[in-house]
Amino acid sequence: METDDPAVRAEVEAAFAAYEAALVGNDVPTLEALFWDDPRTIRYGGGENLYGMEAIRAFRRARSPAGLARSLSRTVITTHGRDLATAMTLFHREGQPGLVGRQSQTWRRFPDGWKVVAAHVSVIPEPSDAV
Repeated sequence: METDDPAVRAEVEAAFAAYEAALVGNDVPTLEALFWDDPRTIRYGGGENLYGMEAIRAFRRARSPAGLARSLSRTVITTHGRDLATAMTLFHREGQPGLVGRQSQTWRRFPDGWKVVAAHVSVIPEPSDAV
């Protein structure tokens, strides 16, 4: 199993970029399409624990579109073979000074493309050793 095959990594980077654009643009249909439509899909958020795609859908559809803009830093995408990848990033929102968000995603290749099968989002005080 090859780690970080350039072609596979480019595919995941494109999927990750599509996800980020959909997230800040509140493009709910695209966000839903980029998650595995399965009861085993999990998304832990800043204030919610979502088990299954139905719960994730309900959250996305009810979420306010205000204040979604953010900037990313220290994004690390690692592929493991041809069909599995992780994406980790930090994010900052203008309206949340002194805080840093952390996002982790596990991506899997399906016949219809790359999908998030597990995700975790949290916000913490900016560490003093932040780079």
